[in-house]
Amino acid sequence: MKKSVFFSSILLLFLAQMSCTIPLKRAQKLFAKLEIEKPIYDAIIVPGTPFQNGQWDSIMKARVLWSVYLYKNHYTQNIIFSGASVYSPFYESKIMGLYAQELGVQPSHIFYDTLAKHSTENVYYSYILSKKNHFKKIALATDPFQSYLLTSFLRRRFASPIAQVPINFNIIRNINMGTPNIDSMKAFNPHFVSILNAENAFKRFKGTLGKQIYYGADGKLGRL
Repeated sequence: MKKSVFFSSILLLFLAQMSCTIPLKRAQKLFAKLEIEKPIYDAIIVPGTPFQNGQWDSIMKARVLWSVYLYKNHYTQNIIFSGASVYSPFYESKIMGLYAQELGVQPSHIFYDTLAKHSTENVYYSYILSKKNHFKKIALATDPFQSYLLTSFLRRRFASPIAQVPINFNIIRNINMGTPNIDSMKAFNPHFVSILNAENAFKRFKGTLGKQIYYGADGKLGRL
């Protein structure tokens, strides 16, 4: 019994280590490819994360800094921030946009999706927004783990390709911009209802899998 528990613990530790290592290595490989090919995207998609306690957390900071880096270094012409007011009464997309503007991104190059409540919807609604704005070449720019989890969704649901440029933490660690001051009330949703009250656990799980999105008879969105 003790041996069984011991080996189970070792297996869990191994799997946990692999779950962190694989997305990070993959992110490094994708960034190396990015530097070689030097594509210029019409827009990058940046999924939201909750804004709580009046300040950005490490996840939001990393995503915003990465998007600003890609914009300032001419990897992308525009940024699509995506996210409704899901767990707090602030539109995640608008909060990130406020930070990005303070860090030097021109407002005219920032676009907002305020509908998405799940990561799959972040991509879906941003894709629709891209079509409306005639963006042809787009990429998902988020943390390596989320990017890794969305890989299958990107391949299965979109007739035209969405590239991936996961965060390179070696780069953003060296970006020292402090914490910009923003007026968070510009992103406040007076009609906010927490997703925890609006949807039960099963419906939230379906949303995470993209099961609340209608794609049409063929199960795919059209090309950009």
